[in-house]
Amino acid sequence: MPRFDPLPERRPVIVAGASSGIGEATAIELAARGFPVALGARRVERLEEIVGKIQADGGEAVGFYLDVTDPDSVTSFVTHSVQALGEIEVLVAGAGDTYFGKLDEITSEEFNSQLQIHLVGANRLATAVLPGMLERQRGDLIFVGSDVALRQRPHMGAYGAAKAGLVAMVTNLQMELEGTGVRASIVHPGPTKTGMGWSLPAEKIGPALQDWAKWGQARHDYFLRASDLARAIAFVAETPRGGFIANMELQPEAPLTSAPKERRQLKLNEENLQQ
Repeated sequence: MPRFDPLPERRPVIVAGASSGIGEATAIELAARGFPVALGARRVERLEEIVGKIQADGGEAVGFYLDVTDPDSVTSFVTHSVQALGEIEVLVAGAGDTYFGKLDEITSEEFNSQLQIHLVGANRLATAVLPGMLERQRGDLIFVGSDVALRQRPHMGAYGAAKAGLVAMVTNLQMELEGTGVRASIVHPGPTKTGMGWSLPAEKIGPALQDWAKWGQARHDYFLRASDLARAIAFVAETPRGGFIANMELQPEAPLTSAPKERRQLKLNEENLQQ
């Protein structure tokens, strides 16, 4: 006799922050694997494009406006998602942006905005779906963290503090949910090529890169792709009952040192064009 009932075949998923980057890639990946997906973000027109792409490829998806800093928006989003797809089995909390700036240069309001998006917003989503998961005695809460939470980076103090707080929250959830059938996991991306943060002007990015090199945090110039993280998140969601992924960190593999410099640079340029 199995220790746990198997996961149901139909597992509706919420993906917060699904209009671009890791969230978009995760929604597409999960839909391709048969998960019905509810996409949430503030840019509704982008959601409509992504939902159309998923549906054209044979997947099941809906999209609704979501602002994780607004409690009413979170409640409305979850309600509409349940009405459209059924009870939520998996939450992927990945909404957010990043803010570059030294702690002595940014305002308390700017610092707080990062806490509201990455920590409080993730908590709002979790508390919105947890009652149903606890009642059914199963469910997955998957949070998108950051390697910045594990090893702080200069110029990202507000973002790093919010993500470090997220680690503490997820760790507490793992302890408090033990024996309930609900699993809580956190996936930490290393440097990833997305629009988040990389649209900043050179006067912001340049000093940050210099300080990261100073502290040994910019060893090479390769980045993860959003699709790399999507596969990792899908692996967490598909882990059979009886075990769970507590923490996962994904880092970009460095270019081969034996490869000629010109070939490495060509490869990097090709990857950037594919983003």
